[in-house]
Amino acid sequence: MNETSTASLLGILFILIILSGFFSSSETGMLSLNRYRLKHLRRSGNKGAEKASQLLERTDQLISVILIGNNFVNILASSIATVISIRLWGDTGIAIATALLTLVILIFAEITPKTFAAYHPERVAFPAAYILAPLLKVFYPIVWAINLLTSSLLRLLHIRTDGADSNHLSREELRTLVNESGALIPKGHQEMLIGILDLEKVTVNDIMVPRNEITGVDIEDNFDDILQHIKASQHTRLPVYKGDVNNIIGILHLRNMSRVLSNNEPNKALLLQACRSPYFIPESTPLNTQLLHFQKEKRRIAIVVDEYGDVQGIATMEDILEEIVGEFTTDYSASSSADITPMKGGAFLIDGTTTVRMINKTLQWSLPTNGPKTLNGLITEALETIPENPVCLKLLGYQIEIRQIKDNIIKTAQITPP
Repeated sequence: MNETSTASLLGILFILIILSGFFSSSETGMLSLNRYRLKHLRRSGNKGAEKASQLLERTDQLISVILIGNNFVNILASSIATVISIRLWGDTGIAIATALLTLVILIFAEITPKTFAAYHPERVAFPAAYILAPLLKVFYPIVWAINLLTSSLLRLLHIRTDGADSNHLSREELRTLVNESGALIPKGHQEMLIGILDLEKVTVNDIMVPRNEITGVDIEDNFDDILQHIKASQHTRLPVYKGDVNNIIGILHLRNMSRVLSNNEPNKALLLQACRSPYFIPESTPLNTQLLHFQKEKRRIAIVVDEYGDVQGIATMEDILEEIVGEFTTDYSASSSADITPMKGGAFLIDGTTTVRMINKTLQWSLPTNGPKTLNGLITEALETIPENPVCLKLLGYQIEIRQIKDNIIKTAQITPP
């Protein structure tokens, strides 16, 4: 090296710093690639993406070949810089070379290329993959030996390397990904995707029409009254029960009534023949499971029962779909917004039968949902008694004023959020 001119050494040093920047940016770029976008580009036939994917299948080998190259050029650059400094400044040049080379490598071979690669990983990683792939083949024996030593060391420390790099997203990570997608996914689509992810957390008990609100046909009523009731119904499917809603004997689809009425003498027997057998489900069934059951059984309405077999309510396919796409009922009287009325001062007048989940979903509140399902039940549980007169209470910062009580049920309450 003593025979090499200083100018030649400076040229070699310049090339080594460029190579160091290449290896540094390659490492950051390859490891910053979005794996899901990479798979998409690979399926689209992008050659660079295919090369990068092949290298990332063995991340340990990729890191090894990059670090071997980076360390080699950095050490060689350090040696050459020392020789140049000694020629120019003598023994004091060693300290000068150390300071200058450290500054140069940090700026031009580390921070700048890595920052660029972090912001534009594909622009760096895809071209670099064409160089790293043959380098890996050339240095494979060294890479294999180094990986063998490092794997043995990690095993001694009881650190597993097989399958440690899992690319599978958890449910919460997927939720975060959807929420942070920004303009890439329209707001309405985001809400639908979140609704699908939430189906597992919600049971039919949370979305069913409660027993006291069930509209059905009592077969023991006068037949003319039954017909009048059916004509006035806003629903296409009605449960048919005998005497009590706990004794549901069928589900009547109104389109089948045409066959009953086409008979010269329509009667209850013909009406029962037009009914389909009831479909009972437990109240604890998650919505994602029930959606599949509806599809399998070719049903659209189910009778929800508790562990004792008592009817608790009715759940329909539409109720589950509303959890995904939002409310789309044409029955304005059944709209949840009619149960929640905004008032002056930021307060809301809420019907006591409104579910806590619906209140939280509509107003973006955080009332507890792990207990009673309705506002009436939530207030009653907090008071530990059924109030005889309107009272005020505070629950988790929410100021609640009971406005109306009827038949031992809180009909309306005014709530002011914290």
